Amino acid sequence: MKRALIGVLLLAAACSSGPAAPGQPRIGFSLATTDADFAQEMAAGGQFGADAVGGVRLQISAPNGIDPPAQVKLFGDLGRTAPDGIAIEDLAPELFVRPLADLAARKIRLVGVDTVPAPGSNVGLYVGNDNRGAGRELALEAIRLLPPGAAGEVVLGTSAPGVPVLDERANGMKEAFAEKLPGVKVLGPFDTKNDPASNFDAWNGLVKAHPKALAFLGTGDADAYNLAKAKQTNGGSYLVAAFDLDARSLAAVQDGTSFAVMSPEHYFKGYVAIRMLAEAAKAGKPLPEGWADPGHLLVTKANVAEITARQASDQAKRAWLSSRAESFFRDLTAKLRPMSEAK
Repeated sequence: MKRALIGVLLLAAACSSGPAAPGQPRIGFSLATTDADFAQEMAAGGQFGADAVGGVRLQISAPNGIDPPAQVKLFGDLGRTAPDGIAIEDLAPELFVRPLADLAARKIRLVGVDTVPAPGSNVGLYVGNDNRGAGRELALEAIRLLPPGAAGEVVLGTSAPGVPVLDERANGMKEAFAEKLPGVKVLGPFDTKNDPASNFDAWNGLVKAHPKALAFLGTGDADAYNLAKAKQTNGGSYLVAAFDLDARSLAAVQDGTSFAVMSPEHYFKGYVAIRMLAEAAKAGKPLPEGWADPGHLLVTKANVAEITARQASDQAKRAWLSSRAESFFRDLTAKLRPMSEAK
């Protein structure tokens, strides 16, 4: 149901043909795909951000699957139909250097979201997580659950090797184990594939190949629910966890199959990016510059019921985030960090 609703949101936003009211700013949000949880969350959060500001027309566009060249084409279209500003989340930042730089030269407001824009893109504002910190925190939770001084193997996987966001999550995990449990041998990150079926096959093979591993940790959303499925298929006492708030992943935390999931809070991230863009466009002002970190959230048995209830509907998400949003935006410019620190 959620996928269908977000698909409708994306389609309606991408195809909304009604002209903007006279003087109404037209802004856009370019996303990597319509069919992954992270993009669906950012799209819905972005719509909330636009609604919170009011008086702007938001156009959301994305290819049906992860297809960077197709996204580049759609992004070019946004450059014509959203002249007052564009936020972009992508998985291949090197492909967007020239398109972004061209729009920056035309003084179009630009916000990088979730993935740090590549050098030369001339994007001055980035809204994204401390991904190394998020990976580290997930690993620290695993370490807390392991015996003191534990030794053995921990297996890492990433669904898209080379994507900076995911690489940094894996780097944070490695750092935590090296610091806290030097007797643990960290293997990987192995390529666990983006396609959900291939992702399960990859994790199932890794679990069979390392039956004595202490833990299996992933960096993406398919990793989370497929690691739980692999553990349910094969059995074992090892720990499993990964990222994002797919309903299957939350259910696995609730029933104890997974010890946690790490949420990059994609909904709030989309909200922050589009609200900042909408406010600047509506006021006719430039965007601030720097890195805005919307934060991440570790979901464990202790809070999974609360977060599952939050994720049940867009209305519930908006209610849960409203007070947090106002707190975040209070003196926001003072919270901005240099873009060079983003990771």
